[in-house]
Amino acid sequence: MKIAVIGGTGLIGSQVVKMLTTAGHEAVPQAQSTGVDLLTGEGLPQALTGVDVVVNLTNSPTFDDASLAFFQKTMDHLLTAAEQADVGHVVILSIVGVDEVPDLDYYRAKVLQENVLKAGPVPYSIVRATQFFEFMDAVLTWTADEETVRLPATPVQPIASADVARAVADVAVGSPLRGIHSVAGADVFPLDELGRLTLAARGDRRTVTTDDTAGMFAAVPGDALLAKDDAHIAPTRYRDWISAGDRL
Repeated sequence: MKIAVIGGTGLIGSQVVKMLTTAGHEAVPQAQSTGVDLLTGEGLPQALTGVDVVVNLTNSPTFDDASLAFFQKTMDHLLTAAEQADVGHVVILSIVGVDEVPDLDYYRAKVLQENVLKAGPVPYSIVRATQFFEFMDAVLTWTADEETVRLPATPVQPIASADVARAVADVAVGSPLRGIHSVAGADVFPLDELGRLTLAARGDRRTVTTDDTAGMFAAVPGDALLAKDDAHIAPTRYRDWISAGDRL
């Protein structure tokens, strides 16, 4: 099976390409560095020639309302090119609970991306994942100074990027779901507790202060970001991952 992985040089995409290749598929990484630009459509016809499945793992460069236009344009270009190339399956990566957080521009943009795909002409699958382990370092910089990190107590269920990549790769080689497959980590943490655990493991002496107005995740209501009953629970646990020096 020939599979184009757009965004195939990034955190998830590079792992998806490796997994698919190991499984015997022809997985081709595509990105701006290979001449493919979803915002303009440049390079798409060539990238999708002879392709059975296209996996779109590109992401908006911003989390603000500009992300709405990004996902609209990129999905329009992708679906037009996929239909013309007779691609049989389009897969995207989204977020668990994305449709339950309307106060975040980026989450509304991801809902838009899902809806454009659902209404499009090509059979599709959506993989929704919870927050990646690897993003915690970035989260700790959003509302921090030299001594303190402010985080809300929002419940999260973090997952290793490798487990997300496995879910995407498995869905890509299956029949189109015309629906959603959700995957989440094994453990639930309040975000402030997760911050304390991360700082301790990093040997970072800063203090985490609970502030339910701090940062992007302050806008998340209740347990919106937690897995529902139909989600696949991935095996890697955050405490094991970070104790192993992020090597799991």
